[in-house]
Amino acid sequence: MDDSKQILIVDDEHDIRDGVSYWLRAAGFSPLFAKDGPSGIEAAKRSHPDVILLDVQMPEKDGLDTLHDLRMDPATSEIPVIMLSASLSDEYRALDAGARFFVQKPYEGYRIISAIHAVLMPVLA
Repeated sequence: MDDSKQILIVDDEHDIRDGVSYWLRAAGFSPLFAKDGPSGIEAAKRSHPDVILLDVQMPEKDGLDTLHDLRMDPATSEIPVIMLSASLSDEYRALDAGARFFVQKPYEGYRIISAIHAVLMPVLA
């Protein structure tokens, strides 16, 4: 598993981080964790994951503000972000802010894995 892709999960809910990491490991990915926006930004800068799974609704700094900061920093601006939220009203705002995909909570694991595969696929010319 040394060559597996790293996926950073940024979510304030421990149960969500655990559930998502289960699906990631089953699919051959290596999960990384952050419990809020500021620690997610630091983890992204430190480990430069292949994809970030980012919750919209978080205390202190929500996912949309976190996404904005990730997009403004040259060190993290190109990392694909998949937003997670229980609210469908967040979908358009997340995509407009630069997220590559949106997955609604409660999520189905295969949807997250499919979204990750989609953002990791090379662009066909």
